[in-house]
Amino acid sequence: MSPADELSWEQFEAVEMRVGRITAVEEFPEARLPAYKLEIDFGPEIGSRRSSAQITNYERSELEGRLVVGVVNFPPKQIGPVRSQVLVLGAVSEAGVVRLLAPDEGAQLGERIA
Repeated sequence: MSPADELSWEQFEAVEMRVGRITAVEEFPEARLPAYKLEIDFGPEIGSRRSSAQITNYERSELEGRLVVGVVNFPPKQIGPVRSQVLVLGAVSEAGVVRLLAPDEGAQLGERIA
């Protein structure tokens, strides 16, 4: 990584990553690539947000109720018929398999990741 690729502390602080819980998972057959439609609760301050996520290596039952980390201050993005309001974070392998980032149980909805 070159110094030109480095972020300032202020840039990092501008990315608002929060703890959320997936409350609903729906199939998304209209997506170009396999994906789910998610409803994620970020607590009373932020509320629920919708997202489209290419995380089909998980079963729906593995996702519902799961804590996740999401970026909540990106502008909404239209993905087919879904208006995605949050970016769910995960580690992506070279093969494109996503492993969701998640805080430990006990983290409160809406807590900021720092």
